[in-house]
Amino acid sequence: MVAYGAEQRVLVPALRAGWMRQTFVHWAYPPETVQALLPRGLVVDTYEGAAWVGFTPFVMTDVRPAVVPATAPGLPSFAETNLRTYVRRRGGGPDGLWFLTLEVACPLMLGARAVGAPYHLGSLSVGTAGDALAYEGTRWGGRASYRLVVRPGGPIRPTERDVWLTSRWRAWTRRLGLLWETPVEHEPWPLAEASVEVLEENLTRAAGLPAPASAPLVHYSEGVRHVRFGPSRPVGPAAGPR
Repeated sequence: MVAYGAEQRVLVPALRAGWMRQTFVHWAYPPETVQALLPRGLVVDTYEGAAWVGFTPFVMTDVRPAVVPATAPGLPSFAETNLRTYVRRRGGGPDGLWFLTLEVACPLMLGARAVGAPYHLGSLSVGTAGDALAYEGTRWGGRASYRLVVRPGGPIRPTERDVWLTSRWRAWTRRLGLLWETPVEHEPWPLAEASVEVLEENLTRAAGLPAPASAPLVHYSEGVRHVRFGPSRPVGPAAGPR
Protein backbone atom coordinates (compact mmCIF):
# COMPACT_ATOMS: atom_id res chain seq x y z
CA MET A 1 0.00 0.00 0.00
CA VAL A 2 1.36 3.40 -0.98
CA ALA A 3 1.51 5.67 2.07
CA TYR A 4 -0.62 8.84 2.42
CA GLY A 5 2.11 10.44 4.53
CA ALA A 6 5.82 10.62 3.75
CA GLU A 7 7.54 7.23 3.93
CA GLN A 8 10.84 8.68 5.09
CA ARG A 9 12.16 11.83 6.71
CA VAL A 10 14.34 14.10 4.63
CA LEU A 11 16.54 15.20 7.49
CA VAL A 12 19.08 17.08 5.37
CA PRO A 13 17.18 18.63 2.45
CA ALA A 14 18.90 20.00 -0.61
CA LEU A 15 15.93 22.16 -1.59
CA ARG A 16 12.69 23.45 -0.09
CA ALA A 17 9.57 24.62 -1.91
CA GLY A 18 5.77 24.68 -1.96
CA TRP A 19 3.46 23.12 -4.55
CA MET A 20 0.25 25.14 -4.74
CA ARG A 21 -3.00 25.12 -6.75
CA GLN A 22 -2.25 21.69 -8.14
CA THR A 23 -4.59 19.72 -10.36
CA PHE A 24 -4.13 15.98 -10.93
CA VAL A 25 -5.46 14.69 -14.26
CA HIS A 26 -4.97 10.93 -14.69
CA TRP A 27 -5.51 8.55 -17.58
CA ALA A 28 -5.31 4.75 -17.56
CA TYR A 29 -2.99 3.12 -20.12
CA PRO A 30 -2.05 -0.47 -20.97
CA PRO A 31 1.01 -1.33 -18.85
CA GLU A 32 3.07 -2.41 -21.86
CA THR A 33 2.55 1.00 -23.50
CA VAL A 34 4.06 2.81 -20.53
CA GLN A 35 6.76 0.19 -19.88
CA ALA A 36 8.18 0.84 -23.36
CA LEU A 37 9.18 4.35 -22.19
CA LEU A 38 10.98 3.29 -18.98
CA PRO A 39 14.65 2.47 -18.41
CA ARG A 40 15.41 -1.17 -17.68
CA GLY A 41 15.98 -0.52 -13.98
CA LEU A 42 12.29 0.35 -13.47
CA VAL A 43 9.00 -1.46 -13.98
CA VAL A 44 5.62 0.16 -14.39
CA ASP A 45 3.44 0.17 -11.27
CA THR A 46 -0.22 -0.68 -11.84
CA TYR A 47 -3.52 -0.22 -10.05
CA GLU A 48 -6.26 -2.74 -10.84
CA GLY A 49 -4.29 -3.87 -13.88
CA ALA A 50 -3.76 -0.45 -15.47
CA ALA A 51 -0.78 1.86 -15.68
CA TRP A 52 -1.59 5.49 -14.98
CA VAL A 53 -0.20 8.68 -16.47
CA GLY A 54 -0.65 11.93 -14.55
CA PHE A 55 -0.79 15.44 -16.03
CA THR A 56 -0.21 17.77 -13.07
CA PRO A 57 -0.01 21.58 -13.47
CA PHE A 58 0.71 23.67 -10.38
CA VAL A 59 2.53 26.71 -8.98
CA MET A 60 6.00 26.38 -7.40
CA THR A 61 6.41 28.79 -4.50
CA ASP A 62 9.19 29.86 -2.17
CA VAL A 63 11.86 27.72 -3.82
CA ARG A 64 15.14 27.95 -1.90
CA PRO A 65 18.25 25.90 -1.21
CA ALA A 66 18.09 24.43 2.27
CA VAL A 67 20.96 26.64 3.44
CA VAL A 68 18.85 29.77 2.83
CA PRO A 69 16.86 30.57 6.02
CA ALA A 70 13.07 30.64 5.92
CA THR A 71 13.12 34.35 6.82
CA ALA A 72 14.87 35.17 3.54
CA PRO A 73 12.84 35.43 0.32
CA GLY A 74 12.91 32.47 -2.05
CA LEU A 75 12.51 32.57 -5.80
CA PRO A 76 9.41 34.29 -7.18
CA SER A 77 6.54 31.86 -7.76
CA PHE A 78 6.36 30.22 -11.18
CA ALA A 79 4.24 27.68 -13.04
CA GLU A 80 5.30 24.09 -13.65
CA THR A 81 3.54 21.14 -15.29
CA ASN A 82 4.58 17.50 -15.02
CA LEU A 83 3.66 14.48 -17.08
CA ARG A 84 4.48 11.47 -14.94
CA THR A 85 3.86 7.81 -14.36
CA TYR A 86 4.21 5.41 -11.45
CA VAL A 87 7.00 2.88 -11.20
CA ARG A 88 8.95 0.52 -8.94
CA ARG A 89 12.57 -0.49 -8.87
CA ARG A 90 13.05 -3.75 -10.68
CA GLY A 91 13.30 -6.75 -8.36
CA GLY A 92 10.65 -5.67 -5.88
CA GLY A 93 12.10 -2.30 -4.95
CA PRO A 94 10.24 0.77 -3.66
CA ASP A 95 7.65 2.75 -5.61
CA GLY A 96 7.94 6.29 -6.94
CA LEU A 97 7.61 8.59 -9.93
CA TRP A 98 9.11 8.64 -13.39
CA PHE A 99 8.74 11.96 -15.21
CA LEU A 100 8.00 11.75 -18.92
CA THR A 101 8.38 15.51 -19.20
CA LEU A 102 8.65 18.57 -16.93
CA GLU A 103 7.47 21.87 -18.37
CA VAL A 104 8.61 24.94 -16.44
CA ALA A 105 8.64 28.72 -16.68
CA CYS A 106 11.78 29.24 -14.54
CA PRO A 107 15.20 28.84 -16.25
CA LEU A 108 16.92 28.07 -12.94
CA MET A 109 15.09 24.74 -12.76
CA LEU A 110 17.10 23.55 -15.76
CA GLY A 111 19.90 22.87 -13.27
CA ALA A 112 18.05 19.65 -12.39
CA ARG A 113 19.05 18.30 -15.80
CA ALA A 114 22.34 17.46 -14.07
CA VAL A 115 20.62 14.35 -12.70
CA GLY A 116 18.47 13.78 -15.79
CA ALA A 117 15.24 15.59 -14.86
CA PRO A 118 13.60 16.20 -18.29
CA TYR A 119 12.92 19.91 -17.88
CA HIS A 120 11.77 22.03 -20.85
CA LEU A 121 11.45 25.79 -20.72
CA GLY A 122 8.20 27.32 -21.85
CA SER A 123 5.62 30.05 -21.44
CA LEU A 124 3.32 28.82 -18.66
CA SER A 125 0.53 30.48 -16.71
CA VAL A 126 -1.95 29.71 -13.94
CA GLY A 127 -4.92 32.01 -13.57
CA THR A 128 -8.57 32.17 -12.56
CA ALA A 129 -11.72 32.21 -14.66
CA GLY A 130 -14.51 32.95 -12.20
CA ASP A 131 -14.41 30.08 -9.72
CA ALA A 132 -12.41 27.91 -12.13
CA LEU A 133 -8.65 27.65 -12.61
CA ALA A 134 -7.03 28.00 -16.01
CA TYR A 135 -3.62 26.47 -16.80
CA GLU A 136 -1.84 27.10 -20.10
CA GLY A 137 1.60 26.32 -21.43
CA THR A 138 3.64 26.18 -24.62
CA ARG A 139 7.14 24.73 -24.79
CA TRP A 140 9.77 27.03 -26.28
CA GLY A 141 11.10 25.90 -29.63
CA GLY A 142 8.58 23.08 -29.94
CA ARG A 143 4.96 22.25 -30.51
CA ALA A 144 4.15 20.74 -27.12
CA SER A 145 1.38 22.70 -25.42
CA TYR A 146 -1.69 22.39 -23.22
CA ARG A 147 -4.75 24.25 -21.96
CA LEU A 148 -6.75 23.10 -18.95
CA VAL A 149 -9.71 24.76 -17.24
CA VAL A 150 -10.84 22.95 -14.10
CA ARG A 151 -13.50 23.73 -11.51
CA PRO A 152 -12.56 22.59 -7.97
CA GLY A 153 -15.25 21.02 -5.81
CA GLY A 154 -15.57 20.04 -2.19
CA PRO A 155 -12.94 18.24 -0.09
CA ILE A 156 -12.85 14.44 -0.16
CA ARG A 157 -11.67 11.68 2.12
CA PRO A 158 -9.04 10.01 -0.10
CA THR A 159 -9.75 6.46 -1.23
CA GLU A 160 -6.99 3.90 -1.70
CA ARG A 161 -6.85 4.79 -5.41
CA ASP A 162 -6.67 8.53 -4.65
CA VAL A 163 -3.68 7.95 -2.38
CA TRP A 164 -2.04 5.64 -4.94
CA LEU A 165 -2.30 8.34 -7.64
CA THR A 166 -1.11 11.32 -5.62
CA SER A 167 1.16 10.28 -2.76
CA ARG A 168 4.64 9.22 -3.88
CA TRP A 169 7.82 9.92 -1.95
CA ARG A 170 10.68 9.50 -4.41
CA ALA A 171 11.39 10.15 -8.07
CA TRP A 172 13.87 8.54 -10.43
CA THR A 173 15.75 10.11 -13.28
CA ARG A 174 18.40 8.84 -15.72
CA ARG A 175 21.76 10.47 -16.37
CA LEU A 176 25.17 9.25 -17.59
CA GLY A 177 23.95 5.66 -17.75
CA LEU A 178 22.83 5.71 -14.11
CA LEU A 179 19.49 5.70 -12.34
CA TRP A 180 19.23 8.52 -9.79
CA GLU A 181 16.83 8.63 -6.84
CA THR A 182 15.53 11.85 -5.24
CA PRO A 183 13.54 11.50 -1.98
CA VAL A 184 10.83 13.99 -1.04
CA GLU A 185 8.88 14.74 2.12
CA HIS A 186 5.80 16.94 2.64
CA GLU A 187 2.50 16.99 4.48
CA PRO A 188 -0.37 14.87 3.05
CA TRP A 189 -2.22 16.33 0.06
CA PRO A 190 -5.57 17.97 0.98
CA LEU A 191 -7.61 16.60 -1.94
CA ALA A 192 -10.86 17.88 -3.42
CA GLU A 193 -13.18 16.88 -6.22
CA ALA A 194 -12.74 18.64 -9.55
CA SER A 195 -14.38 18.74 -12.95
CA VAL A 196 -12.75 19.56 -16.28
CA GLU A 197 -14.30 22.25 -18.46
CA VAL A 198 -11.53 22.47 -21.08
CA LEU A 199 -8.69 20.04 -21.73
CA GLU A 200 -6.46 20.36 -24.77
CA GLU A 201 -2.96 18.86 -24.66
CA ASN A 202 -0.36 17.12 -26.79
CA LEU A 203 2.24 16.52 -24.08
CA THR A 204 1.28 12.83 -24.03
CA ARG A 205 2.05 12.45 -27.74
CA ALA A 206 5.23 14.49 -27.44
CA ALA A 207 6.37 12.08 -24.70
CA GLY A 208 5.80 9.05 -26.94
CA LEU A 209 2.37 7.98 -25.73
CA PRO A 210 -0.80 7.59 -27.77
CA ALA A 211 -3.43 10.22 -27.09
CA PRO A 212 -5.59 9.29 -24.06
CA ALA A 213 -8.47 7.04 -25.07
CA SER A 214 -10.73 7.56 -22.04
CA ALA A 215 -12.08 10.33 -19.85
CA PRO A 216 -9.64 11.42 -17.13
CA LEU A 217 -9.88 11.02 -13.38
CA VAL A 218 -9.40 14.47 -11.81
CA HIS A 219 -8.49 15.78 -8.35
CA TYR A 220 -7.58 19.25 -7.10
CA SER A 221 -5.49 20.38 -4.14
CA GLU A 222 -4.83 23.82 -2.70
CA GLY A 223 -1.34 22.44 -2.22
CA VAL A 224 1.41 21.59 0.24
CA ARG A 225 3.70 24.32 1.59
CA HIS A 226 6.52 22.39 3.20
CA VAL A 227 8.18 20.28 0.51
CA ARG A 228 11.70 18.99 1.29
CA PHE A 229 13.80 17.45 -1.47
CA GLY A 230 16.68 15.23 -0.40
CA PRO A 231 19.96 15.09 -2.35
CA SER A 232 19.77 13.00 -5.53
CA ARG A 233 21.97 9.89 -5.50
CA PRO A 234 22.85 7.24 -8.08
CA VAL A 235 21.34 3.85 -7.24
CA GLY A 236 22.42 1.65 -10.14
CA PRO A 237 22.78 1.35 -13.90
CA ALA A 238 19.97 2.51 -16.18
CA ALA A 239 19.94 1.08 -19.66
CA GLY A 240 17.69 2.41 -22.40
CA PRO A 241 13.91 2.08 -22.63
CA ARG A 242 12.42 -1.38 -22.46
